[in-house]
Amino acid sequence: MAWADVPVDTAEPAAGAVLLTGIPGSGKSTVAAALAARFAASAHIEVDALQELIVSGGRWPSPDRDEEADRQIFLRARNACLLADSFLAAGFLPVIDDVVVRRAHLGFYRTTLSGGPLHHVILAPGAAKARERNLARDKTLSTDWSFLETAMREELADEKIWIDSADLTVTETVDAVLSATGLTPTAP
Repeated sequence: MAWADVPVDTAEPAAGAVLLTGIPGSGKSTVAAALAARFAASAHIEVDALQELIVSGGRWPSPDRDEEADRQIFLRARNACLLADSFLAAGFLPVIDDVVVRRAHLGFYRTTLSGGPLHHVILAPGAAKARERNLARDKTLSTDWSFLETAMREELADEKIWIDSADLTVTETVDAVLSATGLTPTAP
């Protein structure tokens, strides 16, 4: 078979994508990686890593009004969806982790991801626990983002899957995500 004939996509796409959200310190990246590891074919799409791809002109989110940073939040989300759709078509379960606290941001994910169902899960250990986790990790944040908890609870209150992971281990949190989404892991 010639290289040009190697199929990338599979006859059976993955069962959907997982969008794991919450405020900084809620455990998104750790849980996303552990969740993806439960499947034989999966990918962890860390949206912060997509932001880091911007070599020049990148603007990280800020508590101050910054239209360019806000535009790049949606750019990151679009690129996460493009990657997720590609992985879905190739039979890999994509697990996206992103800080999503606004209805418009979540709606963007829902309309942009087109390759399969989107399982949205909110990790909500509470602002105090998230702040504690942020202070204990290697990745130092220059801003206390715990105020986003209020916006998230107001704007996304009607979302179905909220997991209070404050007192759960990573394994217990992954188990809760699997139970809530109905996804069945396959041996890696």
